[in-house]
Amino acid sequence: MSEAVTALKNARYDAEIATISEVGPLGMITIRGDLDAPFLRKVVKKVTGVERPDRGMCNTGGVAGVAWMSPDELLLMCPHAQVPEVLARLHAAFEDTHTLAVDVSGARAAFRIEGPHARDVLAKLAPVDLAPATFTPGMFRRTRIGQVPAAFWLLEDGAFQVVCFRSVAQYMFDQLKVAAQPGGEVGHFGAG
Repeated sequence: MSEAVTALKNARYDAEIATISEVGPLGMITIRGDLDAPFLRKVVKKVTGVERPDRGMCNTGGVAGVAWMSPDELLLMCPHAQVPEVLARLHAAFEDTHTLAVDVSGARAAFRIEGPHARDVLAKLAPVDLAPATFTPGMFRRTRIGQVPAAFWLLEDGAFQVVCFRSVAQYMFDQLKVAAQPGGEVGHFGAG
């Protein structure tokens, strides 16, 4: 098996208001099926250690996690080296069902935005209300960041994770860097 390489070789940009860093390599598996099926809930919990998230949420525990993507889709995250084992377990559990599990790790890039003005950085680019009272830890959105289809969630106050297609990773990184440039804080949300 070849060594996993991130799209931008762990690129990082440190600014006063936020740090933008590529996360990875990260294992990502798309699961399509009946999200309310008891067997699906059980296997997701067993594989990740976290409960299947509700609509618009992402549940994480360390590197592992599960994000609600749509009424019939989840994004499961795990250490990249564990993807073959996790896929084998999922395929075995889904064998007699109309459920699909596919490795999308190589097709995606992930970034982390963290710092005192992480909300400001993302708010400049995404049409989402990121007010602290409205967008709380664990909340998840599929939207556009600039012109790029993407998804993001709030890991903890002051730290977001973003997932986009690998083919637009450089563009995503560049627009996040511009939004995080010193002096670029809007101050709308305050620090944190």
